[in-house]
Amino acid sequence: MKIRYFDHAATTPVSENVLKAMLPYFTYEYGNASSLYTIGRQSKKAIDEARRKVATAIGAKHNEIYFTSCGSESDNLAIKGVAYANQSKGKHIITSKIEHHAVLNACKTLERQGFEVTYLDVDEKGFVSIEQLVKSIKPTTILISIMFANNEIGTLQPIELIGNIAKQKGILFHTDSVQAVGNVRINVNQLHIDLLSMSAHKFYGPKGIGALYVREGVEFEKIQDGGHQERDKRAGTENVAEIVGLGEAIEEIYQNYDTYNEKLIELRDYYISEIQKRIPNVKLNGDVKKRLPGNANLSFPYINAQELLLDLDEKGICASAGSACSSGEASPSHVLTAIGLIPEFAEGTLRVTFGKDNTREDVEYLIETIQTIYDDKILK
Repeated sequence: MKIRYFDHAATTPVSENVLKAMLPYFTYEYGNASSLYTIGRQSKKAIDEARRKVATAIGAKHNEIYFTSCGSESDNLAIKGVAYANQSKGKHIITSKIEHHAVLNACKTLERQGFEVTYLDVDEKGFVSIEQLVKSIKPTTILISIMFANNEIGTLQPIELIGNIAKQKGILFHTDSVQAVGNVRINVNQLHIDLLSMSAHKFYGPKGIGALYVREGVEFEKIQDGGHQERDKRAGTENVAEIVGLGEAIEEIYQNYDTYNEKLIELRDYYISEIQKRIPNVKLNGDVKKRLPGNANLSFPYINAQELLLDLDEKGICASAGSACSSGEASPSHVLTAIGLIPEFAEGTLRVTFGKDNTREDVEYLIETIQTIYDDKILK
């Protein structure tokens, strides 16, 4: 059976060019980047080149990029690192109710350590309340952390506006951009971003490698003890092959950005339009336009999303009921709850996220399959 994959927000396949770039560092270019002999220096050079590629992609300086193991570690390093380093200035942090659990749980840990956290509400489309954000700022506020794009409903936050508010108030601004990198053009200076998290496996790189951008001059503490790698901010022997893979992936995705995103938008809009024509009362979650190009989050009334996923899987279709990190949960996600989705819709929410290998034929099959399953369950 042919597998038709529509869960690119969960992970993406490693591109052939990325795999090709990584392979030498699993074999003959195996040197430890901290070693002084030739193959060690070659590994160090490869890391430096990957760092340059990441910096170029987001308009940063190469020395502002720190490699981590994943997006979650990047979020933790940003939030806890800034909190610990700046607590003498204040212990108040602002975030939103629809953040990834890496951000939410990092904030909860800080609350247990005496920090104060304000969790901003969002409207029915998933946008944070700017008015509430401004009102929440205190003299003790040291960090604002708002995700660039939501991993479930695809909503793109007004990052430049939030960044400008933070800059005017002298507050550091972090954004979890795990879903945004590769899908949105990002310039950290234009958007007034001080810290930015990313993960390679969301843009056709390998799993197990991420990066954190930290604006030069921003103080943050390391959260992992060990050696002095990553300018003494992230201990551990460098994962050279995967760092190379991240660099190659981010360069490749932005080289093909226009063609890639035009395709995703075309497939997304066609899917949404056809489903809404064929199945009554389907609700689109998130904003119609200000959303990730490949994200289509739809709620089907009177359908159980978990059952729908299993039925789709039997037909060779991979999709999601929400974020991959919480897809095993029976209750509606914190994101769907925060946007006020009623239970009848929340329980039948299907997230479809398109990628570069999807075709119009694949999408037609997806639409026909969903309609058949819906008709069998509801109309019979």
